[in-house]
Amino acid sequence: MALSKILKIFKTYSILTVGVFLYAFSWIAFIIPKGIAGGGVTGISSIIYYATNELIPISLSYLVINIVLLAGGTMILGKGFGFKTIYCILCASFMFEVLPQFEWITSLSDIPDKFINAIIGGGISAFGIAAIFMQGGSTGGTDIIAIVLSKYRDNSPGKIFMYCDLIIIGSIYFLPGKGLQDIVYGYVVMVSFTYLLDQLLTGSKQSVQIIIFSSKYKEIGDMLTTEMNRGVTALNSVGWYSKQDGKVLIVIARKSQLPQITAGIKEVDNRAFISVCSAMGVYGEGFDVVKSKKNKKGGIMKFIQE
Repeated sequence: MALSKILKIFKTYSILTVGVFLYAFSWIAFIIPKGIAGGGVTGISSIIYYATNELIPISLSYLVINIVLLAGGTMILGKGFGFKTIYCILCASFMFEVLPQFEWITSLSDIPDKFINAIIGGGISAFGIAAIFMQGGSTGGTDIIAIVLSKYRDNSPGKIFMYCDLIIIGSIYFLPGKGLQDIVYGYVVMVSFTYLLDQLLTGSKQSVQIIIFSSKYKEIGDMLTTEMNRGVTALNSVGWYSKQDGKVLIVIARKSQLPQITAGIKEVDNRAFISVCSAMGVYGEGFDVVKSKKNKKGGIMKFIQE
């Protein structure tokens, strides 16, 4: 095996390990000590943990539930994904067992406000899951469901998590000593987690539509195509006040490129009028690619993002 391939594998599993650590750390340090039930299999495991008066450890129920779900997920997602997921599940089960033994971690939950704990816990877990997703892995459970649906449907992972977690978190209401307030804190974890996860995974791929009104449309169009390598569409227009013919330029770009584009336009024409709006979906060269041919294995339409 080539050294470069060994280093690549080492890098992948190092990032997976860090991601799993952040995920387990967020639960052990901020969520579980406050009796909050988050989402996913970890949320189900925490509910079992609370319901049995801490008799069944989270590490055990987490492992058992994931073994069942992983069997089906591996069949759909392939062996490569399954092996990484097995590694993450075993690693997470180990960390759920070991991390509570470190006082410096459990003492972090001394923050009296449950709301702050819920936000911090949800945010840190999102960083962990994002790192794992980017390496093609999963911590199991609803992660597997999110990856499967994201592979075959044009849905964001954060939204899939949200739908599953609404049911899981709501079930804590039926435990003795728990009430509506505990559900609210669980939903705070869910919101902070799903929002930050979507920003980390798809934030850089968000697109905008820029409409430019300027008498120097030719100079602006040339600048955008030659200096910024952006496609430009020019539409005939008539200024109704001035009754003068002109051109309206339309540009589709990534949201991260917006400051550079607007600054370039203003350098050409400081009086240019610019309208910017978010684009819900952009498909074509340089953006998202839609492959409508049926998958040979499953006969399912695939939506693949570059």
